[in-house]
Amino acid sequence: MPSIKDVAKHAGVSITTVSRVMNNFPSISESTRKKVFDSIRVLDYHPDYIARSLSKKQSLIIGVIIPDCSHVFFSELIKHIEMTAQNNGYKILLCNSLDDKEKELSYINMLKEKRVDGIIMGSHLINTEAYKSIDKPVITFDRCIDDKIPYIGSDNFTGGVLATKHLIDKGCKRLLHISGSLKLASLANKRSDGFKLTCLENNVSYQIIEYQHAHLTFEYFYSFIEQEVSRFLEDIDGVFCSNDILAYALYVYCLNHNISVPDKMKIIGYDYSQFTRILQNPKITTIAQPIQVLGELLCTNIIHLIEDDPATKIYSQIVAVELIEGTTT
Repeated sequence: MPSIKDVAKHAGVSITTVSRVMNNFPSISESTRKKVFDSIRVLDYHPDYIARSLSKKQSLIIGVIIPDCSHVFFSELIKHIEMTAQNNGYKILLCNSLDDKEKELSYINMLKEKRVDGIIMGSHLINTEAYKSIDKPVITFDRCIDDKIPYIGSDNFTGGVLATKHLIDKGCKRLLHISGSLKLASLANKRSDGFKLTCLENNVSYQIIEYQHAHLTFEYFYSFIEQEVSRFLEDIDGVFCSNDILAYALYVYCLNHNISVPDKMKIIGYDYSQFTRILQNPKITTIAQPIQVLGELLCTNIIHLIEDDPATKIYSQIVAVELIEGTTT
């Protein structure tokens, strides 16, 4: 079995350079990276993670708890977290909470027992004490649970403002926002704050309806629209949906009930995941979160916390969003 020494010899570089390439050090030139990766491929070299973990006294595993990996936004977010982890010599252990309090707590306990080096938290239902008791680094996505635990998120408030202002600029007078549960400690709820404030500032009537986070599928959203939203639609001419799957489900409902989009009903979503980027009929108007940036920041920052890099101070970060206009408005 080839060793890192063999890779260095084959590529004509030092062992330190090979290690730095594998750990994605920014100072390495592209030509050197190519030589090292070519040698790794030719020699079929696989790093000995067990030996590395023993030498560093780490598991080199990052726990990731999210609501539902089948949701297109979270599946794309996980991809970028995993790719960043891989580039830095770490693996991830993925946990789906499905917004179940007991399941979330059991995953936290499991991750403690597995001795992961740190936890990326994208789900939050249980008492924050469960996270404060973790003796490993924690970073959250779109959750502010403690002053000592950093978070990464998009600018949800501005996203809500942009979406609502766009609907108003398109002539909408009676708006509806379909939101996730506003009782959760989620930064995503600031979308509703942006929506409400913009409606008030523009003297536009509005309503807010909440769905349950435990179900994030097209089937659930379509059924929710039929049962909980449809009776309001006669008096509504613009809807701000909290995600693009929901926006698409509403579009299909309107199509099935002869409600013309965007003539009689304008719809805007949120996320701009791969699903939305591929979909062309309709092309959903949406607020784009920079999913790749979010995933990379979450993983890079948890690694900095794990490795206690004295040169890197970790702060909570909010990244910008943008409006992508499609055919539903």
